[in-house]
This record gives sequence, structure tokens and C-alpha cells, in this order.
Amino acid sequence: MLIRIVLAAVFTAALNLFPVENQWVKLVLYLGVYILIGYDILRKAGLGIINGRPSDENFLMTVATAGAFALAIWEKSGDYNEAIAVMLFYQIGEFFQNYAIGRSRKSISALMDIRPDYANIETGGTLHWVDPNEVAVGSIIIVQPGEKVPLDGIVEAGNSTLNTAALTGESLPRDVAPGDEIISGCINLSGVLRVRTTKPFGESTVSKVLELVENSTSHKSQSEAFISRFARIYTPAVCFSALALALLPPLFALITGAEAGPEWRTWIYRALTFLVISCPCALVISIPLSFFAAIGGAGRKGVLVKGSNYLEALSKVRTFVFDKTGTLTKGVFEVTAVHHSPIDEARLIELAAIAECSSSHPISRSIQKAYGKQIDRTRVSDIEEIAGEGVKAVVDGIKVVAGNEKLMRSIGVEPLPCHCTGTLVHIALDGEYAGHILITDVVKPTSRRAIDLLRKAGISRTVMLTGDSAKVAGHVAVELGVDRVCSGLLPADKVEKVEELMADGTPGKLAFVGDGINDAPVLIRADIGIAMGAMGSDAAIEAADVVLMDDDPMGIVTAVRVSRKCLGIVWQNIIFALGIKAACLILGALGLAGMWAAIFADVGVMVLAVLNAMRCLRVSNK
Repeated sequence: MLIRIVLAAVFTAALNLFPVENQWVKLVLYLGVYILIGYDILRKAGLGIINGRPSDENFLMTVATAGAFALAIWEKSGDYNEAIAVMLFYQIGEFFQNYAIGRSRKSISALMDIRPDYANIETGGTLHWVDPNEVAVGSIIIVQPGEKVPLDGIVEAGNSTLNTAALTGESLPRDVAPGDEIISGCINLSGVLRVRTTKPFGESTVSKVLELVENSTSHKSQSEAFISRFARIYTPAVCFSALALALLPPLFALITGAEAGPEWRTWIYRALTFLVISCPCALVISIPLSFFAAIGGAGRKGVLVKGSNYLEALSKVRTFVFDKTGTLTKGVFEVTAVHHSPIDEARLIELAAIAECSSSHPISRSIQKAYGKQIDRTRVSDIEEIAGEGVKAVVDGIKVVAGNEKLMRSIGVEPLPCHCTGTLVHIALDGEYAGHILITDVVKPTSRRAIDLLRKAGISRTVMLTGDSAKVAGHVAVELGVDRVCSGLLPADKVEKVEELMADGTPGKLAFVGDGINDAPVLIRADIGIAMGAMGSDAAIEAADVVLMDDDPMGIVTAVRVSRKCLGIVWQNIIFALGIKAACLILGALGLAGMWAAIFADVGVMVLAVLNAMRCLRVSNK
């Protein structure tokens, strides 16, 4: 397009510097320049008419420029510069628009580069490249230095450093060792890793990220929908207004017998000027571009927004509700003590670990880790996991019940309290209380700062929901400065609490932040669901509207800032474009603004709106 713009400008300047006397030759030359610069606009306008959708900016541009040519031929003035200039400056505006879209598209394309091309499978001491889709769960793959991790898995052997920037936006590399979980899409920087895959490629982190990015532009915001509806009504309205402006005043003069007579040329020229000014391209282009750029800019920082409608809703959030474990805390539990046990501590942990062997809950994993041995599943039977309470099982013929106070009382056992702060797993053996295991979690280092910054950003309420005990939940809430805490909740209770908070009349929307499978119903029920994507469950990521790829609560602050900046820019463009349009339309109708003023009004507004929209690409971490 740039070459066409330059050639059209050069040819137009040449025709003005070296005028052609023969009017027909002159017309042909100018038409040649006009077709060079505007053939794509003319084609789109023609297709729009054929398909029954003529009401767009291409139609307006075609009518205005063709009318300017018709006026010059009718008056035999030979001045075709206005028609060329309208199309030339419009194409300059289109060039800026395409450049801006290209910039924002690069942000998203950078995420697409994380797609792995192959996986290394070792056979007979030789590495073979295979399609990641063909690698079965549980296979051993080799990841060499400089290669992308093709599938999610656990490091079996080797130590290395991973670059996770493409997924999480985190610039610091991450060290991994045997036993560590790694996610696909990262780049292996140093050592050779042997990785046992845990998910097929279609369910891997990289596939989920790509799916979110590819589908993000399919969900339109209310602002975008408003612009689409506005354009469908606005364009026919200005076309009929221009027609009325061209015909009614001259007809009125003709009917009333005014001395000057009907000034057809004056009013037709004003009508064409009115059409040029009225082109809504600044709004039609800049509003979707703002959202597109914001989604791309947020993606580079590890915040994936599934659509512009969610970005718009996020800007209106005034209540943030957080899950505790894995969201505000690291979810890395450690067994720190065993109290009130009549049997050996190691034996109690052994029985609890075997009973919990089928659970993937972080607390269960911490007990299994404290046991430190391979679990023999033949020793356990009759496992019954009770959501939000604990587990029942038979281990070595002993009826083991491990869980919270509610579960103990449900079997007629009274649990003993603990003077330490932490999560208690009470144990009953054959219906008798056998003590409790004390487990502590660690608060994420950025959680307190994230909540403080949200409060400074105007968030009116912060609430923490957890299935943990009131004592532990209260301790974490005080440490983080959360306004309100609800403890001892089952998954269904969390949904009820969120519904209560949404119905209590507090202004603004409500966002829920979580990471576990049991958070999926709450993520769906909230106005906006935000999931921790790096170690969060697939169900939570699927249910969420926004995904934080680095599990850092500061990503919530980034998401809020991006959404508010984007919506601010959108409304700046709407008010600016409509204000300038209204003023110029009035001036054009009164004859105070000519075609050249119309050109600069139309193209100038569009260029400024596009440049303003490009600011959404810049996402600050401060």
C-alpha cells in the first residue's frame, strides 16, 4: 500500500506541475491515478452493493470521490484534485491502521512461537523426532539445550534452567531438577533433561494457551457491539441526510421562486463534503483495535484474556474474591508436627499417607511426601474421599479416617485442639482418636502487595474463601490484609457465598480468583473468573475468563490496569471522534468547511484515534 500511496502522490504532483491542456486526456490521466490509489476501495464498495451491504466507509468514499469527479466534469473545471486527495488521504489513514494492527498482531504472534515442532524420543541410543501429538502419556522424552519443552511432564533426570518468558512473562529463568514439574512451551537453556510426560499434547499447557489466544478475538465487548450497531444505523442515516442536503434546499428555492434560483452545484458539493466528513472509520477501526492491542499486550505479560468482553467487564470489577490455597498461598504444604498421638509418629504418618494415596489435594501430597516411601496400594481398600472434609479408607485392616473436625464429629470422634497455627489433619483409627498432623502453607511473597495495589486502584472489597479452619484462615487474612474471610467452606458453599456477595447491593462486578478443580463452579458463577494457569487445574483454566500463566497474584493487578487503560482509551476515541464529526458535519452543511477540510477532519481523526489505540500495547508493571 505504501508504494501505491507514494506513486499516486508523485503522479498527482506531476499532473499539477505539468498541466495537460486536452480535457479528455487530463480526465483519463486523473482517472488512472484515482484507480491506482483507490481500486481496492471501489472493489469493496461494489461487493458491498452486490451483497446487499452498501452501508460502510468504502461506499461513502466511493460516492464522495465519484461525486467530486462528476462535479468537475459538469462544471468543466478540470479540477480533479479533490477526488484524488480524498482517496489518497483515506489510504494514508488505512496505512496507519494496518501498521497498528500489525504491531498488536506481533504481540500475539510472539505467543504463537511457543508451539513446539517436535519431541525427541530415544530409541536404541538414538534420538528420533516425532510429532508431539504422537507421544503417549508416560513416555520419556529428551529435551536438549535450546529446545522447547514439547509436553507437560516431570523431570526424571537432569538439571537445567528454563526460560518461561513466553508463557508467564517472567524474565528470570527457572531452575529445574529431578522430580520437578515442567510445562510445555518453555525453552531449555542449559542441561539435557529426561522428562516423563503427564499429559497428551492436546491437553498440554502450550495447547491450552494457543487455544485461548486464537479464540480471544471471537468474544466481542459491549463497546465493540455498540460500534457495530452504531455503524449500521449511522451510515444509512448520513447517506439520506446528504441526499436531503443536496436536493431539499435547491428544490425549496425552485418552489418559492427565489431570485438567485436553485444553487444545485453549491448544495451537491456540500452534500459530498458531508459524506466525506461523516465516514465513521475512526470508530469502526480504533475500538476493536484498542481491545486487540490490549489483549496482545497483556498476553506478553503472562495474562491471557479470553475475549474483549471479559476485558471490558474486568474494568468494572469492585469486589475481588480469592481462594486461599494455591492462589494467595503457594499451596506447598509441609508436615511440621504430630500431636496427641498414642502411636509412633512415623506409623501415624504412614497410615495417613496410604489412606490419602488417591487424593491429589496439596495437603494429601504433603502427607505422602512426609512419608517419603513408595506407597503400596495393595495395602489400602474401601477408599472414600469426602469433598472438603477428608478421606476414609482401610489400611492394613485398620479403619483410617483422616480429615477435618467436621469429619471427625460425623463419626462420633471428638478432635483435640492445637495451639499452633496451621492446617490440622485429624486421624481416627478404628473409631478412636489417634492425634492430628500439623501442616503449614506459605503465603506467596507478592500476595500482600497485590491486595494493597488493588485497594489503591479502587477495589472496594477483598474476600478470601477457604475450606480451611477459621484459625488458619484468620491468620492468613490478617497477614494479607484481606477485608473479609469465610472459612470451613465446601465447594458448594463457595458458590453460595459468591452469590450472596453478588446480591448484597455492592456496586460493580465481582471477580473470583482460584486454581483448583473445586473452584471451577465458582469461576463460572462469578462475573469474571480468574485462574492460576501454571499449576492450576485444567478445569479451572477452562472455566475461567482470564488466566494468569505465572500464578503470581500481581498478574491480577496487571489485568485490572490493562482493562481500565483499554476502556479509557476506547471512550477517549468515542468522545473525540463523535465530537469532531458532529462539529465538522454542521460546518460542512453550512458551507463553512470545504472538501479539503473534510479530508483532514476524516483522516486526521482516524489517524489520531488509531495512534491512541496503539497505546494499549504498552503494559506497565509498575
